[in-house]
Amino acid sequence: MSPIQKTNAIRFLETLSLPFELKETLVEGSMTAEDMARALNLPPEMVYKTLLLRGDKTGLLEAMVPAGTEIDLKALAALSGNKKVAMTPLKELFPLTGYVRGGCSPLAGKHKYPVFILDELILLEKVLFNAGKRGLFILMDPQDLIKATGAVLGPIGVPSQGPTSE
Repeated sequence: MSPIQKTNAIRFLETLSLPFELKETLVEGSMTAEDMARALNLPPEMVYKTLLLRGDKTGLLEAMVPAGTEIDLKALAALSGNKKVAMTPLKELFPLTGYVRGGCSPLAGKHKYPVFILDELILLEKVLFNAGKRGLFILMDPQDLIKATGAVLGPIGVPSQGPTSE
């Protein structure tokens, strides 16, 4: 693989002086978080995906859940102060975040959105999430991710009912 190019998410963490490691893997086609966990030989509960949603009252927000988990829309709505939340259409992802599908990071996007993370995160020693580029990931202490994002934790996930395309 070629030398890793720094992304905005990596630069942001460097400004905060928070420790992290980078992990990289080749991405073939439309790989899911579950595929990424397998490719990196990590347990799925450690590999978090970042999703962009829109609340009916608060507007855009980001939610993070691990591979093998889907967003519980009702729980996320309640936690975020909305009556309803819905996934943002894929065509809006890049204009709103500056990130492409499969490369969305909760850090240093085009705009700062509130971040909500499944509360099981605090049970982990390390969490892996996207660094702002497909196939490039940040591995760090969950408490440092919470500090960097200002995230609110809550019971916002349910087990997936099968393969996801998120």
